[in-house]
Amino acid sequence: MNDLIWNTSFFIIALGILVTVHEFGHFWVARRCGVKVERFSIGFGKALWRRTAVDGTEYVVALIPLGGYVKMLDERVAPVAPELRSQAFNNKSLAQRSAVVAAGPLANFILAIFAFWLMFIIGVPSVKPVLGGVVEGSIAEQAGLRAGHEIVSIDEQRTLDWEAVNLALVSHLGHQALDVQVKDVQTQRVSNKLLDIRNWQLDSEQQNPILSLGLQAYSPEILTKVAQVVEGKPAAKAGVQVGDQLKALDGIALSSWQDFVSYVQARPEQVIQLGLLRQGQYLQLELRPESREYQGQSTGYVGLAPEVKPYPEQYRIDLHYGFFEAIGKSLERTWHLSKLTVSMIGKLVTGVVSLDNLSGPISIAKGAGATADYGLVYFLGFVALVSINLGIINLFPLPVLDGGHLVFFAIEGITGKPVSERVQEIGFRIGAVLVMALMSLAIFNDFMRL
Repeated sequence: MNDLIWNTSFFIIALGILVTVHEFGHFWVARRCGVKVERFSIGFGKALWRRTAVDGTEYVVALIPLGGYVKMLDERVAPVAPELRSQAFNNKSLAQRSAVVAAGPLANFILAIFAFWLMFIIGVPSVKPVLGGVVEGSIAEQAGLRAGHEIVSIDEQRTLDWEAVNLALVSHLGHQALDVQVKDVQTQRVSNKLLDIRNWQLDSEQQNPILSLGLQAYSPEILTKVAQVVEGKPAAKAGVQVGDQLKALDGIALSSWQDFVSYVQARPEQVIQLGLLRQGQYLQLELRPESREYQGQSTGYVGLAPEVKPYPEQYRIDLHYGFFEAIGKSLERTWHLSKLTVSMIGKLVTGVVSLDNLSGPISIAKGAGATADYGLVYFLGFVALVSINLGIINLFPLPVLDGGHLVFFAIEGITGKPVSERVQEIGFRIGAVLVMALMSLAIFNDFMRL
């Protein structure tokens, strides 16, 4: 329940920022072009708050936060008084109307640039893409990658951290091969590995290109020493304390923390004899894991967290830039992600990437909550990424979206006359059906991943 509240809260915050900025883009340019704005609304449905300004514009915050709109004076919508006709949207020049429509997506790109700039100014703590291992028989192993390799670049694209690796891999979906330059962290020797990715498919359930290639990120050793005991849970009730060294389960010696987790998860509601070392004294406690549902199965849970060795300092990296350098980096990141988004949309259309990979509001909510949990800089990066996606999607040539209006304006510019209202109406209906179909598929995929 706490996760639901957390994710929902930051979903509303993120969406509120994105929608407000998008609609403000339309609003600001409309006012600059002399168009009378009747209503500026964030959200749909019942108004939770409203205020009417001196100029007559009504500002509204509505109940359903899944969008917003700017209502402008328009003779095609309702009769307009003669003295106000010059302020009607439909009576403005083609260039002005196009600018008003394009301003929404443009505002989303500006928001992304600002969010990335702020993120780089604050600094993003990250880790170098060092391999802890590779999956046996995987594409990565067949190419010769192994534990101790740091991924320096992918097809000459520099990879400073795991996020850069992830983005570079996604951009190569559907390619034949992948040239990966690696450096041995011990010898510092640099070499190139060619990955055969002709049969590589992104698993819609896993949705992680790094794992799907068999790459395993280095992680510090997890000890069998207890670092945290959750109050009121089976381990606390059994008498386990912070600092205890876990030694055995039902007389079987423990060699790793993962052995402990696997053993406990496989025995919900079963009594386990836990052997541990406390201040040099060996103790045996009776532990009964409680049952928890995970991916449709009952698993054991006792409420313990282990001690983890610190991450090696030489593997850490801080992506921090000065005021002006951060501007260039934010522009570069926005451009790169925009190209990647367009490329992925093309691959979805052509079938290179399965439609199962589409995500909807539930996935966005989870992303918002997870990044907010990590900290401000990660939340800023998430907002920037979604803002780029929102800007590009709104430029789709579908009549219900900004891109569809721009297509109609382009036709008007070529032919010298507006597209007939009948054609526009048909286009809006077709566009609405397509958008609803995509939204339904995305939401269906979200529920399938729960």
